[in-house]
Amino acid sequence: MSENTEVEAKRVFIGAGCNRVVNNVSWGASGLVSFGAQNAVAIFCPKTAQILTTLPGHKASVNCTHWLPSSKFAFKAKHLDRHYLLSGDTDGVIILWELSTNSNNWRHVLQLPQSHKKGVTCITAFMCSETDAMFASGSSDGVVNVWDVSFPSKPSDECKVSCLDSISADSKAIVTLSLAELPQNPGRFTLAMGGLDNKIKLYCGERTGKFTSVCELKGHTDWIRSLDFSLPREETTNSIMLVSSSQDKVIRIWKLVLVGDVGSWQREITLASYIEGPVFVSGRFTYQVSVESVLIGHEDWVYSVEWQPPVDHHQPLSILSASMDKTMMIWRPEKKTGVWVNVVCVGELSHCALGFYGGHWSPDGVSILAHGYGGSFHLWRNVGSSKESENWQMQKVPSGHFAAVTDITWARTGEYLLSVSHDQTTRVFSSWKSDEEDEHWHELARPQVHGHDINCVAMVQGKGNHRFVSGAEEKVVRVFEAPLSFLKTLKHTCAGGEGSFPENLQADVQVLGANMSALGLSQKPIYLHSSSEPLERNGGGEGLETFETVPEAAPVELKEPPIEDQLAFHTLWPESHKLYGHGNELFSLCCDHNGSLVASSCKAQSAAMAEIWLWEVGTWKAVGRLQSHSLTVTHLEFSYDDNLLLSVSRDRHFSVFSIQRTDDGEVSHKLMAKVEAHKRIIWACSWNPYGHQFATSSRDKTVKIWSIEKDAHVKQVLALPQFGSSVTAVAWTGLDQKEKSGCIAVGMESGLIELWNIKIKETEEEGTTATAALALRLEPFMCHVSAVNRLAWRPTESNRSLLRLTSCGDDNCVRVFDFKF
Repeated sequence: MSENTEVEAKRVFIGAGCNRVVNNVSWGASGLVSFGAQNAVAIFCPKTAQILTTLPGHKASVNCTHWLPSSKFAFKAKHLDRHYLLSGDTDGVIILWELSTNSNNWRHVLQLPQSHKKGVTCITAFMCSETDAMFASGSSDGVVNVWDVSFPSKPSDECKVSCLDSISADSKAIVTLSLAELPQNPGRFTLAMGGLDNKIKLYCGERTGKFTSVCELKGHTDWIRSLDFSLPREETTNSIMLVSSSQDKVIRIWKLVLVGDVGSWQREITLASYIEGPVFVSGRFTYQVSVESVLIGHEDWVYSVEWQPPVDHHQPLSILSASMDKTMMIWRPEKKTGVWVNVVCVGELSHCALGFYGGHWSPDGVSILAHGYGGSFHLWRNVGSSKESENWQMQKVPSGHFAAVTDITWARTGEYLLSVSHDQTTRVFSSWKSDEEDEHWHELARPQVHGHDINCVAMVQGKGNHRFVSGAEEKVVRVFEAPLSFLKTLKHTCAGGEGSFPENLQADVQVLGANMSALGLSQKPIYLHSSSEPLERNGGGEGLETFETVPEAAPVELKEPPIEDQLAFHTLWPESHKLYGHGNELFSLCCDHNGSLVASSCKAQSAAMAEIWLWEVGTWKAVGRLQSHSLTVTHLEFSYDDNLLLSVSRDRHFSVFSIQRTDDGEVSHKLMAKVEAHKRIIWACSWNPYGHQFATSSRDKTVKIWSIEKDAHVKQVLALPQFGSSVTAVAWTGLDQKEKSGCIAVGMESGLIELWNIKIKETEEEGTTATAALALRLEPFMCHVSAVNRLAWRPTESNRSLLRLTSCGDDNCVRVFDFKF
């Protein structure tokens, strides 16, 4: 193996959607937002709308995250060197992470010694001081664990975590928790729990441990979804408030008041005192809980309620609620009457499929963030000049897929990325022009919103408009063409318009955008010169008004990155053709470099189903059916001179077909070679850009390099050393054509990515030989946390010393890296 060269890696972009569960998002005193993206904990910066990193460690889907300190305790945490984060997953594991604010470095501190038996549903915390906190975690089997954590004051020290108590609170799930210190009673805490029995349970205990049940608050008529204690206010130090929300669509505010010490306050048990609310004793004091207010305004389940964080040690009387009715509301008491009213309502303009799972305040109370059913974020910022004139405007947020990303490809000249996913969408990501140094990537369009999980995609190469083909869990290949609104938007991106599709050709594009069809499978074009009157969707039929109709799309040129509502409805591409032929769900697609042929394969259990179909671009006729494999063809790729088509399959063989085109445009094909290459399923293959060599990767943890010799037989020239897990993706790019050197990116089932330098030598005597050396192992914090599904190098003509790689994986992430060679 030859010498090792230094390769520098830089993280350019991460796109990911939020796991669709409540309690998944937390806004920290650090100003950063955490959320679960499949098994990863993702961190994003609301100022730049960029995902900064993902934290690997969980082996199951992340259900909840919670910052220590969270935005609620930001007033106690002005200049911390280190912030901490808790994350819990569906296996019951909770991990503690540390962020050094100076270096922006993350580290995995510890996994809590005692896991929950079932999934973690919620985490809540109370900061006793800058270095001491208490937190509680709830689980879907009704067990609540209370923990004490002390953070090191010196960098050399370690965090100390101890379990204070484990409470079997209920036989069913506990879904929300809130911790508070009892008024005038330092060292004594109250823990509120909510679950599926419509009652709020209050427990009390000391800083050192054992919590006992003191009372239950009844009033809600459906599951309790969210609880949050306020902090004591200066004017009312003997009381705190608890806000609760429920699936009964109602929000209740409870007041917990110190009514006296135990000796002096002997209670007269009368009917009147029952109406006030339950009474309990903790330590020397007696407390009473009563209903302060009932807030009715939401039209669907209220998933979250949260008090506005204190500013300068003063907590405003202000509550944020988020609901499945697609709205977030801010509630405050009227100055004169003290009656709680809804003063701000955001979000109801959207047509997104379903509503919000949770809403959060920024530490300064100027921004509010919701996460929704489509894995999406929605951020509003109050840009009003004074307290009286509030003006909440939508802001940019990161976005991405909320299910496994199955395939990814670059545009022809690399100006944007196209990814497809089991979340039934196709998305375009690109970097936007901005005045800042760093390039910022955003989702640019959502060309396809479908009714089936999408498995594969290929960009159509060659001249003309941007086109792609995609294949989903259905038997049809669908062809899409870029509308005019997208071509105009592309000019505002970093790589936009550089010869990608000239203005004079744009005049030929008559389609402005596309509309969703009623059943969400085909997307109908909207023509430039069509009347601006909306079509009568219902054909005058009576009785159809009750259905929620899909809104008319209004495609426009975008001057800045679009927000979720625009993406979901107004950036669709029209579907131009459907290709029928396969008998099962589509699995793999590729296009040749000339832009004249597309090859496709589908899931197969027999040789008849495992045929590869060839389609002619333009006429979209089937021009060939290639037989060789007996099981699903997992990956297809044309050689760079378009003379050969390589296919790899579950049957552990690869096949090489020669593709010939006659002068009159006829396509002929012949099977040149079929080799049993690996001991297990072959996942991926990739051609050398400079010759007829290719790489194959397999579940047997190997990558092998093959060469097609002069006499058309195929020989193995190299096998890379065995990898740590199944190799699910491989991509070969050229570095130096004279030296025939290149770089192979290898992606594994574990989520890790490695780069290998490779040199090809061709001699008369020996034929082809190859040498390889490991160039770089990406550190786990930069990689995926689940299987890598596809790797793709950006097409570049010029600079071979700076290469850009994109990857996608089962962790819902799309990633872009830069490598300096």
